[in-house]
Amino acid sequence: GCKTAGCALIGGESAEMPGIYAPAEFDLAGFAVGAAERGSLIDGSNISPGDVILALASSGVHSNGFSLVRKLVEDNDITLSDKTTFDDSITHGETLLTPTRIYVKSSLKAHQAELVRGLAHITGGGLPENLPRVLPSRTAAHINADLWELPAIFGWLRDLGHMTPDELLRTFNCGVGMAVIVSAARQAEAEDLLRSEGETVFRIGEIVEAGGAPHAKISGSKGTWGYDAAWKARTLAA
Repeated sequence: GCKTAGCALIGGESAEMPGIYAPAEFDLAGFAVGAAERGSLIDGSNISPGDVILALASSGVHSNGFSLVRKLVEDNDITLSDKTTFDDSITHGETLLTPTRIYVKSSLKAHQAELVRGLAHITGGGLPENLPRVLPSRTAAHINADLWELPAIFGWLRDLGHMTPDELLRTFNCGVGMAVIVSAARQAEAEDLLRSEGETVFRIGEIVEAGGAPHAKISGSKGTWGYDAAWKARTLAA
């Protein structure tokens, strides 16, 4: 992970705490320290209505939503060593534990090319909670779920938990690991650069003018992501 992100691992420690951890259990924690020039910070102030929201594809569940994943696995008697129903080349355990994709180098390249107006890492809370955090006041993110296919792992989890679109979007990344906001005039340039860095890139929406606090509005047509009815365009605030 450090090599992929261009970070240096400069120290660490381990601790034994009998009575706290059960046999064969341990706790692993880490943190990162970075430095940036003030003039190069991405603070969202350049984001404006008409900007485009690009998605960098996730590699899977990443590291969010596992409290629900564990419950669904237990409640549905899922055997982690069994092959998945949607891909017979991989087991349930392997697909759920696919390593989180790291977007540092591709995002830095786009930033250095002065293409990036905003970046949102789609972690806990999904698109509805993470995208609004990078938006300036009087703007909103309009996301159209018709624009990308829900990866099979999320469709499987949706079916196991009988999840509504809102629940699915707030719990999982739904195939979007990083959202990149760029000007419409430079969308093609940004897509080409990010793809050259190995990313799978697709447009998921745009920035619009809106009153109140920044928020995300998400819509989907009948049949999108396997839902029988059209989604009502709903406002999901952080």
